[in-house]
Amino acid sequence: MPLSEAQHRQLQRFFHDSRFEERGGVITDLDGTAIHEYEGRYSIPRSVEVALIKIYEMGRPVVINTLRFPLSVIRTFAKDWYKISNAPIPTVLLNGSLLGYVATDAAGNFEYREIEAFPLRPEDIQQPLQTVGDLLRDKVSDLLVFYYPRDWRQGEIIWTPLEDKIPEVQQKYRSAAKVYSSTPEKLKKDLLDQEICLVFLLLNVPEDKLMAYQHTKQSNFFTRGGVDKKSGAELIARHLGFDLTHSVGAGDSEMDRFLSAVGQAIHVGNPFLSFEGVLPPIKVNNSSELGELLFELAAMQRSVVKVESSGLKVEGPELKVEGSGLKVEGSELKVEGSGLKVEGSEKAVGSELKVQDQQIHATGTPQSPHNVQP
Repeated sequence: MPLSEAQHRQLQRFFHDSRFEERGGVITDLDGTAIHEYEGRYSIPRSVEVALIKIYEMGRPVVINTLRFPLSVIRTFAKDWYKISNAPIPTVLLNGSLLGYVATDAAGNFEYREIEAFPLRPEDIQQPLQTVGDLLRDKVSDLLVFYYPRDWRQGEIIWTPLEDKIPEVQQKYRSAAKVYSSTPEKLKKDLLDQEICLVFLLLNVPEDKLMAYQHTKQSNFFTRGGVDKKSGAELIARHLGFDLTHSVGAGDSEMDRFLSAVGQAIHVGNPFLSFEGVLPPIKVNNSSELGELLFELAAMQRSVVKVESSGLKVEGPELKVEGSGLKVEGSELKVEGSGLKVEGSEKAVGSELKVQDQQIHATGTPQSPHNVQP
């Protein structure tokens, strides 16, 4: 559905108050934000696809910031997203622990090219190990430890304390490259003998029982101290040369802390998020509405580029040539002293101004995701 008047005004305020067209970018979570999931199938909504194409055409960077690991992104989204970007895709993965590009090799196969990584230090790994040890001593064994090595080719590894659970876990988590069982001591050695970017502890324990274990929840993400999706966003923005305070960020959960660092935060499908960027957040219901909003932002960008290429500048709601008499007065656009004017003209996406036979002509028609043909 089209943006509401309030959403349109807020987006317009961000665009006019920022330098998005020169210094900004788009940074977005995937699941529940830019990606639609239905019955286990994932897809990029058409409105998001069209909007991203327009943003890429404007030369603005688009960054994926997700908890997923490289092989998961490559297997699930890389092919479709690459058709949109036509270039390596910058990413922040594993809760800010791994920065890099999803790209293709000489043979056309997808690979991950690391920019920087922040593996857990030994003291960081002690926390999940201590929690596992405490639970096992209290005869709580319905737990899984997921971990993700820095070597992206290793993928996702899952440890269970119960060997007879391995087939069940393999069936449930088909994305895992390896599921195994061992002693806690062997698990500790496995985690310390290699660089691990993230440990995820999944517990099937009632909340009231968890209260006995300090700082323990049903799901726990462990990264190096100070590393999260916000720190990862800040680093990749510096690497790519764009400014988060002039950018748009989209997310749907409390893990999306980077929303507090952007100029315009967009909350997707979660009315309870509290993150606020430079401006108050815009709230949309789903990924399709996010696409509508990004398309409108891209349309604003396109209008500015076309106008500036003809020597004109947009300053707030006015359009003028510095040092000349070109003004907007009511419904008339005219050059003072020349008698040239456009009466009742409207701004349009892709519009151009031409001087023909002593008249200024405005051409072009408004577009939106609703009238873009698939």
